[in-house]
Amino acid sequence: MNTQLMSKRGNPVAKAMITLYGIVCYLLFFPTFCYFVAFTGGILVPKTVDTGVSIPLLEAILINVGLIALFGIQHSIMARQSFKRRITQVIPESMERSTFVLVSALLLALILWQWRPINITIWEAQTLGGQIAMYTLYGLGWSIMLLSTFLINHFELFGLKQVFKQFRARTIADPKFQTPWFYKLARHPMMSGFFIGFWATPHMTLGHLILALGFTTYILIGVHYEEKDLIKTFGEKYINYKKEVPKFIPGLKSRSKVVQKSVVR
Repeated sequence: MNTQLMSKRGNPVAKAMITLYGIVCYLLFFPTFCYFVAFTGGILVPKTVDTGVSIPLLEAILINVGLIALFGIQHSIMARQSFKRRITQVIPESMERSTFVLVSALLLALILWQWRPINITIWEAQTLGGQIAMYTLYGLGWSIMLLSTFLINHFELFGLKQVFKQFRARTIADPKFQTPWFYKLARHPMMSGFFIGFWATPHMTLGHLILALGFTTYILIGVHYEEKDLIKTFGEKYINYKKEVPKFIPGLKSRSKVVQKSVVR
């Protein structure tokens, strides 16, 4: 008898297994992600974006781009509603997000393990003030990203809420449209934090540039499709929100709103 059928019948062992699965997935992902933050900034960890075994330039570029592409493809596919509908025919709905988190953790660990440094300097802050400014922005960016996850429910985003609800035999509620704090300033503050974290560095090497460009490209593509899903889910509410609130940069007017104003004039 499969886990999905057992969980539907209220089997306590299956419920406990699903809950444990969600906890393990989270405990694998969160430390891996924290290491990735330090890896990007080149601080506190033995291997960073600029350390490791050096190999020929073209080979290093192909490996690094391939690692980012693999991570981006996984996120783009597993985040789509069509994929979620298919996978929940095989596993319980409460396990879907945790499975996404688990695969993300494994691919992120693969990037950390197999990343190849390319220590060609693109820019470097020469003054202490410049270095402090860059590291301050770096810390601010990752702080914005992390805080944004708690504003929209950190534990639901990483699958813990879903597995605990099934353990307590509670229905997983439909998503609610909400715009707390940062989300009143930008539609995707979490991604804004990512951008700052990736690009704010006192020493930008070619390897770091590939990392920043690769993840920036993935985020821009991913957000494009995410907004399509959000419009399908929330309809007019999200359409109006999109008109009023900029995508990433607070204070930057929505393009559609600017066009509308210019037409009226």
